[in-house]
Amino acid sequence: MDSEALVKEGLRVPAEVLDAVALAQKFQDPDWTAKGERRAMVALERLTTLWINTGTLCNITCRNCYIESSPTNDRLAYMTAAEAITFLDEAKALSETEEIGFTGGEPFLNPEFLIMLEAALDRGFSVLVLTNAMLPMQRPHIKAGLLALNKRFGKQLTLRVSLDHFTQELHEVERGAATWSKTLEGIDWLAANGVNIAIAGRTCWHEDDATARAGYAALIAVHGWSVTPSDRKQLVLLPEMDAGYDGPEITTKCWDILHKSPSDMMCASSRMVVKRKGADRPVVLPCTLLPYDTAFEMGETLTEAARADGGMFAIGAVKLCHKNCAKFCVLGGGSCS
Repeated sequence: MDSEALVKEGLRVPAEVLDAVALAQKFQDPDWTAKGERRAMVALERLTTLWINTGTLCNITCRNCYIESSPTNDRLAYMTAAEAITFLDEAKALSETEEIGFTGGEPFLNPEFLIMLEAALDRGFSVLVLTNAMLPMQRPHIKAGLLALNKRFGKQLTLRVSLDHFTQELHEVERGAATWSKTLEGIDWLAANGVNIAIAGRTCWHEDDATARAGYAALIAVHGWSVTPSDRKQLVLLPEMDAGYDGPEITTKCWDILHKSPSDMMCASSRMVVKRKGADRPVVLPCTLLPYDTAFEMGETLTEAARADGGMFAIGAVKLCHKNCAKFCVLGGGSCS
């Protein structure tokens, strides 16, 4: 029974119970919102970016990690180099994929990561690695491998480092004590060795865009990093996620209301590959923000994903039936690419 039915039955139900019922009804039906409006969907127009999740294990536990990574979360297992290369070859055959993104967890914890990184670069892709630049990246053999790859493929490779704020205090609110100095050490090393870097911050600090970019600009200037704060690819400010999100669902009418297009959404041009713990093979998902919901699985190959039909997706399209679709992408304007 929904919240309107409870009221019609004349039941005296506390407001907080009604609110909980209304929230539970949201993001449930693939085609219709809780208000009975047609749900929006996004078609895959061109697979520009392929994300490969290397595994959810991470060296730290952040307060509000998008994917709940931690030293103990292995719900997404380590992707093997052989598995990753299968998808790299398929993406290469499609001839439309330009970028490979590696994410985690912390990619540099995966024992085969340098192998898959080299494979992606060797196939001519631009490669973006999301990292915290801390101890896993700073191990001697990893540094040596990175320097060798940067010497061969420098223009193709970018490491985007998570620096959640331009002050130690707020960065460590998210990342934990003693994370600031180690992260800066990693960025300093990358910059000193000519590795292309970008920075990912957060927008949860009640600052406007100009204030945040000015703060990062001052920090960047002190360290001499080759990052342009006004460039939204070099300094990416990502919206915060909230497990208790109770905002609006996205309907077909929202595109006109918000002056946005389905083409603007991440899932119009990207897909992500993950391997679940205990699974025999990796699967394809719409994007980096839906790692655990099996309803969004689109197949075991990119070709299968392009013609997926049923569940939370139509043929080659994704129905925006998750709170992350609304809060991060459509309303938050976020994109991992």
